[in-house]
Parts: sequence; C-alpha cells; structure tokens
Amino acid sequence: MKVYKIEVDNFRLLKKFSMDLEDELSLVIGKNNTGKTSLLTVLDKFLNEKSKFYYDDLNIDFKNQLEALILSDEVPAQFLDKGVKLRLFIEYNEADDLSNVSRVLMDLDPNNNKIVLGFEHLINYDDFLKLRSDFASFSASEKAKKVKKKEYKPRGLKDFLKQEMENYFSTHKMSFEYETATGKVNEMNFINLDSEGISIKDIISFKYISARRDVSNKEKENTLSKQTSSLYKKQEDNSDKTQATENFKDQLSETDSTLSEIYKDLFKDVIKKVQDFGGVKLNDTDIAIISTLQHRELLEGNTTVVYTHDDHKLPEHYNGLGYMNLISMIFEIEILVQDFKREKDKKPADINLLIIEEPEAHTHPQMQYVFIKNIKKLLGEGVIREDGINRPLQYIITTHSSHIVADSDFDDIKYLKVNGKNNVTAKNLNDLRKQYDADPSQYQFLKQYLTISRAEIFFADKAVLIEGDTERILIPTFMRKVDLEELARLKAENKEDNFLPLLSQNISIIEVGAYSQIFEKFIEFLGIKSLILTDIDALKVVRQDDNGQDVWGACPVDEGTKTSNSAINHFLKATTWDALKTLSAASRTITLDSSTVCICYQQEESAYHARSFEDAFIHINRTFVNGKKDEFHGLQNRKLFDVATNNAFVLADKCIKKKTHFALDILYHSDKEFTNWNIPAYIKNGLLWLKED
Repeated sequence: MKVYKIEVDNFRLLKKFSMDLEDELSLVIGKNNTGKTSLLTVLDKFLNEKSKFYYDDLNIDFKNQLEALILSDEVPAQFLDKGVKLRLFIEYNEADDLSNVSRVLMDLDPNNNKIVLGFEHLINYDDFLKLRSDFASFSASEKAKKVKKKEYKPRGLKDFLKQEMENYFSTHKMSFEYETATGKVNEMNFINLDSEGISIKDIISFKYISARRDVSNKEKENTLSKQTSSLYKKQEDNSDKTQATENFKDQLSETDSTLSEIYKDLFKDVIKKVQDFGGVKLNDTDIAIISTLQHRELLEGNTTVVYTHDDHKLPEHYNGLGYMNLISMIFEIEILVQDFKREKDKKPADINLLIIEEPEAHTHPQMQYVFIKNIKKLLGEGVIREDGINRPLQYIITTHSSHIVADSDFDDIKYLKVNGKNNVTAKNLNDLRKQYDADPSQYQFLKQYLTISRAEIFFADKAVLIEGDTERILIPTFMRKVDLEELARLKAENKEDNFLPLLSQNISIIEVGAYSQIFEKFIEFLGIKSLILTDIDALKVVRQDDNGQDVWGACPVDEGTKTSNSAINHFLKATTWDALKTLSAASRTITLDSSTVCICYQQEESAYHARSFEDAFIHINRTFVNGKKDEFHGLQNRKLFDVATNNAFVLADKCIKKKTHFALDILYHSDKEFTNWNIPAYIKNGLLWLKED
C-alpha cells in the first residue's frame, strides 16, 4: 500500500498543487520559496494534528478572495465550503492487509484499488455569515476608538482574521469516492471519518526530520549523546528487544547489589543522624540507601558519544558540524523507524511516510554524495519487526544540493517551480522522456550529462549555455565587468539600476559544447530564461572531392555562405545566411511555453565580422593582446601580430596555441577593474539581456 499522489489547495504557495510520489524515494528539488517546507508543514498539521492553522497559512490569492467576500456590499446567496484542502491518493494490491482501510473503502469493485483520503480546514456558509457580522462589530468598535483617541490606528480585516480566524474555520477528515472511469475524485460522495469515529492513525503514519536540527558543535552540547538515550527507549518499548537489552538489565541488577553494600558504609553517618533525630523508631522502622539503577535514566545522563583519534577519546563537540549533522540524522532516522514499528501490542500503520528536509545542511559535497548513495539502502528495507510484521517505508527528501541531485536516480526527482506569484507546480523529471520521443538518444545524453555534472541548473533562475572551457573561464569575469560598467554608466546619468547585478542573480553557467539545441526542451521544462553564447562558424566551399562533391571549410565571415553551428541551424533554421549576419537581438530571441531563449553569436563590430570568440576578442583588443603577446602562454607565431594586414581571423587561426591558456592569459593580465580590454559586443549584449527580469 502506498501514497501515489498528494494534492494541496490554498496552503501558502500551494494554491492548486499536485505531486506524484514514487514507491520508495521521492527527491523534491527546487529553488528557495517553492513550497518544499510548506508540503511538510501541511502534512504535519493534518496528519499529526500537533499545530493549528493560522491566517498566514492561507494562500495569498485565497486570502484576497476571502477578504473580498467579507467586505463585499452584496452577501453571496451561498457557496461551497472554502479553505485549505489535502488529498492523499492511495493505491493497494492483493498482497496488502485491508483490515484497517476496510471502513474507508468507497467502492467494492475489484478493479478499483484506489482510496482518496481528504483533509480540510474550511469555513462553511453559516460561519462565513457570522464572521461578516462579527467583523462589522469589530470594525465599528475600532472606529469608535479612533474617535476617542485620534492618534489611535484602527485595526482592519487582516488584523481581525489573524486573531480570530480559528473561531470560524473547522477541520474535517473524509474518504472520497475515486471514479476509475474518469480518474477523478467524486467530491459529493464521501464518508465523514470524524462522525463515523474512524481514525487514520493505523492507515498512515507521518514523521519528519526538519532542516532545523538541534545539532551544534558548541562546547557542552551533547545532542548525539541524548539521542542514544532516545534510541534505547524506542527499542526498549517495542517488540524488538535484543539479547543486548536483556544483558544490560541483568548487569544493572548485579551492580545494584554491589553498590547497595557499598552504600551501607558510605551513608552510615547520615543514617545515624536520622536515627538520633528521631526520624526512625527503634525496633520499628529503619532506613537504608540502596542502588536502584534504572536502565532508561542511566542512559539518559550517562552515555556519551566520543570520537576516537589514535588512543584518545574526544567529546562529540570536538568533531566538525557536518559529521555531527550526518550522525545525528542517522540516529534520528533510526529513532523514527522505531516509532514506525510501534509498541509490541500494536501493528505498524499500513503506510509509513517520512520526510527528511535538506540533509545537506552543514555537510561538504563528498558527504552529500555518501548520504544519497546510502539512504536507499538504509531506508529501503522498510519497517521490519522481529515478530514478522513488516511494512514498506515511503520517504521524501527535499534538497537544494546539486551534489545530491547529481548522484540521484533521474526518475525519483520532483521539480518544484513557482508558477505565477502565488502558486507552485510539481513536475516529474521522468516526464521529460516523452518530450524526447522523437530522439530518445537526446534524452539519454541529457540524463547522463545532468547527473554527472551541472545539476546546479535545477536551482537556477537563469542560465548561460556556453560551448567550452574558454567561455567557462571568462564568463564570470565578463559578468563582473558588465556590472561595473553598468554601475558607472548609471551613476554618470544619475539613474538607478532596475535590475540586480549579474553576479547577484542566481545564474547557472552550463557548458554544453555543440549540443545546446538538445537542452531546448529541458529549459522549457524548467521554465528559466536562458542565454546561448555560440560562434557563427562561417563555412565556404574550399574544394571538390574526387566524386565532385563540395568540401566545406572554415573561412572569414565575409567569405562564408552558411554556418556549421548546430545551435544556430536549430533555433534559427528559417533564417538565410545573409540575414543571420545582421539579425537583431529581438529576432534571435525564441519564446518557449514557459521561458525565453536568446541565441547570441558574433555580429559586425568596428567594421569587422568575427567568426569565433578568439577572433572577436583579438579584433577589438588588438592593442592589449599585442602589448602582452610575449607574456601570453596561449600564443604562438607572435610575430604575425606585427603585420598590420593580418586580420583577427588570421591571428586567431595561426597564433592561438591553446584556447584555455589564452583565456587565462586575459585574466592574468587584466587590471584591477578590467578596464584594459573590452568584451565582444555579442557577449556583452547577451549578458545585458539576461540581466533584465
């Protein structure tokens, strides 16, 4: 039995939210403020009932709708109950024990193996009318206070709702009918679990490990040591008592006898004083101090986690915070698994759902790799008891770590993205496969590339797709130079910048070689603004082969008749060669369903049209390069720079020994503010386009 889908309405950013769950691990990723913690919180509020709902828990659009209804001059004749909703879609099979879910089954059709549990925190029509009336009285009272005290600032509807909302909203639990024919929930046909006295605790158990873990490496902190006591208590309470547990108790009993004999001498003086003061009666009562070591309490105060280094045992807080966090998570997972097992006289719940929030906290990349590689093994066994009662364990991991994503199974990933201002959508990464049905090899390439490296694009707001190492080395510096130049320009014009500096934005630089076109569907999937920086790669016919076929070769742009660049041929395939050379930025911007892509390549600059980055850079910075040519390790044939008739195409072709060395030469010989050279216009204009929201 498993939860295969979660739906949430009107809770924080989860306005109309739906997310599929995998049988075991679901890895939930996304940028900050995309609802990952909100998902954990709404499950906790409904399933564990440990905290109430607040006005700020409501989705902003729903707040606006509710406030508009309250303040409207016209009272609606009626409406369906409004508020926060949670739906858990459950699937079972023939091997599952249905004794707990039998009372919530809505359909006895053997072909329908779906259950939909619903949780709602709503305001009904009658309570809405009462809320309107009470707010009118509240508002009149606030206005009266203002009359009496002019400096008084009357409280409004938001203040009233923040203070009083819970008096008008109520929580309900239902089991809804699932219609197999339509694949939809029939909201009108349900069982009210509250009125029927049906508990869901035996159907689903939900626990979590919050990102705000109580771990620190401050002196006198002993979080790990405390967890050993908690772990022992959980193990001792359930049916999985081991021989080690019994041996521990037996040893304590023997120790009690030994210590009690010692205590007779240790405390004989104080006992004598009690007798002298008449605290006991001769030949009637007496007192003794004996040892009563309790196994639980003994562990709580007297177990210490230490780190062994050579022959020394060091306190837990001496170790790094990352190691403490990782060990603490493992301890906490073990404690919660013991909770899932329950006491010996109770069966585990049918569904056991665990969320681990941001396991990467305080840990370095290698440790994050280790965690995600081993977590499936750690939790994959599920909830196993010695009495033979076992249950599977479903777990959700939320993360911002590209390292965890890079070492995860593509099909486990759920990508959360803000869709509009007040709503989040969840996408299955394996749905991308369908987008590449025409060429599955492209999907395979994308999958391998993103899981090996560059997984940071999942957490980016924008992306720059580049061809190779040269751009990878230089683009961050180009961004910094653009930021500095824009700041100076705006200051000179006495203007303010309407956009964040490039280096302050969440921009991922992705090296894609000649395969940027393969990333089109992926960029659309992520919905992020993207800049493609590439070369125009002019070609002309240089000769004919023995069969009379044209042989094409690289050439200066003014001699070319077409481009060999696969990205240009893909994104701008309808554009002629002559048009490509003069195409405006607007014409090189492609609008996808959920994102925009601008493809930038060399344009004519200073009466010259370059073919490549090196060609373009040398042309506009010939004085800079020529002055440093003897110090540039990436150059050869340096004397060619002294011949005025050698254009930048010739110099780039004959003098660049190694492109990466040339890029490093540029950085090494830059002045402090990067003012002794210029960025080729096609790159600068592309970065300025990307900078805008």
